[in-house]
Amino acid sequence: MNAPETSALATGKVAPAKTVKPAKAPGKTPGKSSRSRAREFALQALYQRLVGKNEAADIDVFTRDLAGFHKADAAHYDALLYGCTEQSADLDKLILPLLDRSMAEISPIEHAVMWMGVYEMKHCLDVPWRVSLNECIELAKEFGGTDGHKYVNAVLEGLAPKLRAAEVQADREAGRARR
Repeated sequence: MNAPETSALATGKVAPAKTVKPAKAPGKTPGKSSRSRAREFALQALYQRLVGKNEAADIDVFTRDLAGFHKADAAHYDALLYGCTEQSADLDKLILPLLDRSMAEISPIEHAVMWMGVYEMKHCLDVPWRVSLNECIELAKEFGGTDGHKYVNAVLEGLAPKLRAAEVQADREAGRARR
């Protein structure tokens, strides 16, 4: 025991416990858009798919009963859950060449977030690629490992020119015009 602990015990004074911020449940964050909430619920559902190998329909029934789901964009949630699970092999084929390790070494959170980002860039053309990228980075920051968001960012930015070539080029040109 070191000296500060001894003196605290001897005096009967105990330092206040550190306040631990509770984990955020999907859909509980005020001010988030219904699409952002849908992505949070889809991430949770895809995590269950990757870790528990549960069927999408069973996960869907469970997820829709969670608190706050009514505030989520259910159609976008459906697109992400069912689209990512049905196209998981194709999504992995796009992601894998950009990885510096095997898919088995990627955390299930980052894996699910990358699935969602790639799926949105391929199929949700009403979502700008930068919005999808930023939303995925935020999900990885909030729910993933310490630097997982950097990995997600690198992979999705690497795929964006392939999946959204015209949009990425237009953004680059607009950026040059502002200088």
